[in-house]
Amino acid sequence: MGPRNNYGMLMPSKDELANLRRQQGPDFSMPYPTAISRVPSLWDYWPIVLRHKWMILAAVVVSMAMGTVIAVTTTPIYEAVGRVVINREGADAAGLKSTDASTSDDDYMVAMDTQTHVLQSDAIAKLVIAKLHLDSNPAFAGKGAAARNNSASSALESQSLDPRSEAGLVGKFHGSLHINPIPRTRLLEIRFSSSDPALAAKVVNTVIDTYIEQNYKTHLEATTRTSDWLTQQLSELQMKVEQSQEKLVRYQKEHGILGIDEKENIITSKLDELNKELTAAEADRMQKESVYRLASSGDPDLLSNLDPTTPLIKLRSQEEDLHRQRAEASVKFQPTYPKIQEIDNELAAIQADIKVEVNRLAAKFKKDYLAALEREKLLRASLENQKGEENQLNESAIEYSLLKRDVESNRQLYEGLLQKLKEAGVMSGLRSSNVRIVDPASPPTMPSAPNIPRNLALSLLLGLAGGISLAFILESRDDSVHSLEQAQMITSLPPLAVIPLAGRSSRALPQAMRRPQIAPASASAARPKSHIAEAYRALRTSILLSRTAQAAKVLMVTSALPQEGKTTTSVNLAVVLAQHDARVLLIEGDMRRAEISPVFGLLSDVGLSTVLTQNLAVESVIRPVPGVPNLFLLPAGPTPPNPAVLLGSSRMRDMLAGLESKFDYLIIDTPPVLSVTDAVLLSKLADSTVLVIRAGVTSKAALRRVCDILDHVDARTIGMVLNAADAHEPDQYYYGSRYRRYYDDSSVMTTPNLQ
Repeated sequence: MGPRNNYGMLMPSKDELANLRRQQGPDFSMPYPTAISRVPSLWDYWPIVLRHKWMILAAVVVSMAMGTVIAVTTTPIYEAVGRVVINREGADAAGLKSTDASTSDDDYMVAMDTQTHVLQSDAIAKLVIAKLHLDSNPAFAGKGAAARNNSASSALESQSLDPRSEAGLVGKFHGSLHINPIPRTRLLEIRFSSSDPALAAKVVNTVIDTYIEQNYKTHLEATTRTSDWLTQQLSELQMKVEQSQEKLVRYQKEHGILGIDEKENIITSKLDELNKELTAAEADRMQKESVYRLASSGDPDLLSNLDPTTPLIKLRSQEEDLHRQRAEASVKFQPTYPKIQEIDNELAAIQADIKVEVNRLAAKFKKDYLAALEREKLLRASLENQKGEENQLNESAIEYSLLKRDVESNRQLYEGLLQKLKEAGVMSGLRSSNVRIVDPASPPTMPSAPNIPRNLALSLLLGLAGGISLAFILESRDDSVHSLEQAQMITSLPPLAVIPLAGRSSRALPQAMRRPQIAPASASAARPKSHIAEAYRALRTSILLSRTAQAAKVLMVTSALPQEGKTTTSVNLAVVLAQHDARVLLIEGDMRRAEISPVFGLLSDVGLSTVLTQNLAVESVIRPVPGVPNLFLLPAGPTPPNPAVLLGSSRMRDMLAGLESKFDYLIIDTPPVLSVTDAVLLSKLADSTVLVIRAGVTSKAALRRVCDILDHVDARTIGMVLNAADAHEPDQYYYGSRYRRYYDDSSVMTTPNLQ
């Protein structure tokens, strides 16, 4: 044998596969793949739709019929459309600037929403109903309105209509009126629906006219109220301005405030001049004081620098010249020399003159300093006196400033209100509005409702949705397994084969080509080239390729509940194995309901129960199956009182051990697992177990339960077989069409043909 596959099963080698092809010929088929857990996709639900297609189609037909009836019987509704533009508040035909200069997106949205709600207000609705007498119009108020007279038609305007009827008319009006702002514009789209196209257009135009008129009245009333209030306020302000001006003039005269403001006031100007002169005097005094202090030192050099015009400079030069002459003479002569004596006398005279000049300059600088100091004192005294006057002036100026500010504020307020009054007068004289009609409404030519194509499309969608929903509801209540995919979502057992439902494959053929139907239990022998026989050969191939012949000698076939096809599967599996040149013993292990013997026309007077209860050789009760070489049957025999005890006995184990050496395969047909415990006991003796489920019969709960039981006892279950799968079911389309191209009922042979 070759290596194991992904599921731990031994795979045949190339030579063994070639041998299988030579032995089976054209009916060779690869085994089904083992189970792979996956997440269901949307395509997995498509078979549910196909399974309930007639119910879904009926739901679609009913929905389309109802939609057609509603579309035909519904009164046509016409919708008139008008458009207006809402300019910024205050912008009008007179060219006055807008008082609302905001252009932000938030302000734009608020303004448009406000105007939309104004158009949808009850006040506009009542005015339009009264103007057009809609309360007596049958197209708006219904058939009962035709009996009202003309006086009653204006009842809403004269307030004689009862509040309940008025509320009903207004509500109906709002239900037919729709205001739609056009994005990123100042346009409003006004729509009204009615069975009368002319009335719909008239209502839209009347709504626009009423809205413009009400908008104008609102502005006019506001302007008039503003003008009256401004007039009253101006009279009061004018009196306040006059009184404040008189008080200011009187106070100015009383306190000697001659200037109009502080810049032109005499006291303030004089104070500024004294302050400047005092500053200059202080600077002059400090300069002369510094000169005086330098002169007090008596240094001739300093004094000569302080006054360049003084004779001291010349005297100092002569003194220096005499000192040079004496120095030169001292080199040649003695101090008593007359020349030197003469120079000394001149030098003493010069120094005396220098001293006199120094004293004179010191006295002069002192006099200048004292004069500057006296001037500074006088200016400081004058400044202090002026400051006193200034302080008195400041005390008066505080009250003066208050009075002056009061006059100015009253004058500004008066002028501003006077300007507003003039503007209000201009506005009251203009009959204009910030609302302008862009497109007036005209009577529509085509109805807007009912939209028959749209209604039919909605009916189709509703029918499909309802039918599909009902299909899924019914499918959710169906707990049975219909396909291998559903079974694989419950258990991890690999699928071995799909056995089609007998008698359904030839329904599509003409009556002349149909063949007599045979019992499904003998299909593999009586009709070896049918699609049913091919399905059982696929089961045989799956079993052969999953285990070695030695490891799978004893095969047990069971199911969860009765009537699921385990006996039919056992018989056909035994037949196809026998056709594979293998000695096969079919053991009728269901001693409670023996059904295999009648299939082959054999008696079951003695059999398995006899061998297990009496000292009888098993070879004496084994019978060959007529027409099927290599196939032998061990009947069930008479029904014993305790079948489960016999099947679980050591004698049963020894019997199977002895038969293994004489046959290639032992096929045991057992009772259902969930009905009795016979199959559970036999699963411990079998090498492999094949679980049969019936499409549309085996419930998911039963499949889950039987798998749990077999796993609990460590049964060697090699896979499952889906039996009685309807090829016309959506779930089984792939399996039903698998063999149809190569095998059909036209190739039926009258007698079983061994392969």
